[in-house]
Amino acid sequence: MAIKNQSHKLLLASCCSFFCLVVVLLLYGQPPSQFIRSVDHDSRHPPGARSWYEQSVIEAESSQGAAFAVVDDLSEPSDTFNALLQALDVMQSHFYTIWQGQWPNAIDWTAAVMGTQVSATLAAMSETWQYCTKSHHGLSMQDHERENTINRYFTQIASFYFGENAFSLRTQAYDDMLWVVLGWLESIKFINLHSNLHHAVIYNVNPNVRASEPNSSVWYADQFIPQFAHRARLFYDLASNGWDTSLCGGGMTWNPHLAPYKNAITNQLYIAASISMYLYFPGDRNASPFSFKNPVRPETGLPPAKAHDPQYLENAVEAYQWLKTSGMTNWKGLYVDGFHITGWRGGKNGSTGTGKCDLRDEKVYTYNQGVVLSGLRGLWEATGSATYLQDGHRLVRNVIAATGWNTRGTRWRWQWSGLGRNGVMEEACDSTGTCSQDGHTFKGIFFHHLTLFCGSLPQTGRSEGDFITFAADDDLFTRHHVNCKRYGPWLRHNARAAYMTRDEEGEFGTWWGIQGRNRQPHDTTDMTQEDGFDLPTDEGTDYRNEGVPVDEIWRRPEDQIWQLQKSNDDKMTTATNGQGDHKGMSRGSRWDPNDRGRGRTVETQSGGLAILRALWRVVDTRR
Repeated sequence: MAIKNQSHKLLLASCCSFFCLVVVLLLYGQPPSQFIRSVDHDSRHPPGARSWYEQSVIEAESSQGAAFAVVDDLSEPSDTFNALLQALDVMQSHFYTIWQGQWPNAIDWTAAVMGTQVSATLAAMSETWQYCTKSHHGLSMQDHERENTINRYFTQIASFYFGENAFSLRTQAYDDMLWVVLGWLESIKFINLHSNLHHAVIYNVNPNVRASEPNSSVWYADQFIPQFAHRARLFYDLASNGWDTSLCGGGMTWNPHLAPYKNAITNQLYIAASISMYLYFPGDRNASPFSFKNPVRPETGLPPAKAHDPQYLENAVEAYQWLKTSGMTNWKGLYVDGFHITGWRGGKNGSTGTGKCDLRDEKVYTYNQGVVLSGLRGLWEATGSATYLQDGHRLVRNVIAATGWNTRGTRWRWQWSGLGRNGVMEEACDSTGTCSQDGHTFKGIFFHHLTLFCGSLPQTGRSEGDFITFAADDDLFTRHHVNCKRYGPWLRHNARAAYMTRDEEGEFGTWWGIQGRNRQPHDTTDMTQEDGFDLPTDEGTDYRNEGVPVDEIWRRPEDQIWQLQKSNDDKMTTATNGQGDHKGMSRGSRWDPNDRGRGRTVETQSGGLAILRALWRVVDTRR
């Protein structure tokens, strides 16, 4: 009863805090057009001249009032910046509901990814302020307006802390938990970045705790870091229970409610989350939940967690070593989905079978090629080993080849290449219009983590007691920079393809590559009959879009198969006929394949946002 009363108190406190946040947002929030203003000039530009960044914000301002701006080909930085701001505005104004603190049509794990994408976009906006001129006497009016827009979107992220379905996520699969970890660490990274770039902050003796003089200016978002860190820590600890050495010699198990399956995404998430906890987690002294049994002092609840705990680094190194040697890549150098254990029949009197990862599922998803990239970038920074960066660049090159980049413009351009065709990334379910919410989210995840991987390497390391990070020498800095710059044409090609899928309301579709096929209105010809076009032929089980099979490979022996079958059928009916289900294939007088299935969703919008951010950060602002 005491625990129940405590839960009620925590819930009441959360509701009160959430209500306060809503009031703040309604009073503080301004239309995103407040961000889109021209800026003053300084001595760097002669009178009448504008930098390309200044021109971008001016052009973005001129586009306000239209449903969305028309950008011809994203060939100029101003085009990309304009499109990025609009994509964020559409995502938040069309799909986010402030009173719920949620994207109500997202599912639990995709909502965590949506929060990650918004925080990363705000970081990109904050960083590009370096191209804006500033008054020597403080913030100019334009700076205040831009700051107000940053605050508007950040407050939505803060309200999502209360709107997130954290209680349900604690009982879900380990990969679901790890998306939560990465999401709140991304928000912490953004807060620290924006505070350091645009607010006067003074640090006290403890470098992990911010303090200020009475008259100093500290960004209000700093107060949310402890809460965000606490949630990241809780979910990391829960997910770490998935690491298992009794089967396959190691590796993360995907779902504790199913037969053991060690898949690429859960292991990549564990790598990325572990190294991010090592690099960015600021520590946590929140003892909640108090029902946790502290072996040292049972009455105190959850014990403190320190920043930069070496255990996080050890976990990341061990997990990547296991993944790298697991045999989870195919002949194209792409990660397949994962491994089952032959003969496993668990349960009280069951058998572990071979105990080895020897039954490989060959399904290839785009996000399985992406999450590990940010993990590899972090592992380099924490260890100084350039091998991690080399592995990352090798994977990116394999991905680009698998989109048909080398056959674009040829008679074979529409043939399936493994991850797309004609140089455009594609999920296998895109062409048939059968993607679930999972499938709609995958491409955006890939481009988010590619953007993190391709950030400029620091040339100055950090040192805080025993914690150190490594800096790149001139040679490594240049090689990484040049490699990422080479991805520029491919990124722009994909950004253009994605941008062309927008409808009259500015919402992105999921099948980017179809826009380049020049199909005519009302042309419903079977696309498989057109010259050179073929459908994906990947082997494996598409459980992400079609549901988890009800058989002895995927399910535990004690499961009631007939009940699971009905439950699975019900879930797939919901996934197919839920929000965004468009039976027709036309919008007005124009045939649009992106209106099939679930249509345009917050997940497809996040994909457009992510590819535009990748173009902006990896290419257009890379100097």
